[in-house]
Amino acid sequence: MKKQLNPTLVYVLSIFGLLCCCFGGLGFVLSLPAFLIANSKVKNAELAPDDYEGNISAMKTAKIVALVILVINILYFVTTIYRIATVGWDEIMRQSQEIMEQIQNQ
Repeated sequence: MKKQLNPTLVYVLSIFGLLCCCFGGLGFVLSLPAFLIANSKVKNAELAPDDYEGNISAMKTAKIVALVILVINILYFVTTIYRIATVGWDEIMRQSQEIMEQIQNQ
């Protein structure tokens, strides 16, 4: 019985990882598994193409999408860690509070 190359799971994890990028770059928690799943499926399909059915190029595209989103999340996470280390958590929270007050006053 042939195994399916279905990139849907990789795309779903990648998109949710991109959405979680807004939370300090924590979307790498979802985009890393997406990339690893796609990478293993592509490798296995290239080693034994007769055992898999489906479009390998679609899985390669999903792998690239997962990799791009993973890089975005890691960069944003590193930036967040840098901001916390240089500015401090209290200052970041104070700035957030000021922004929220400005939004409420408008």
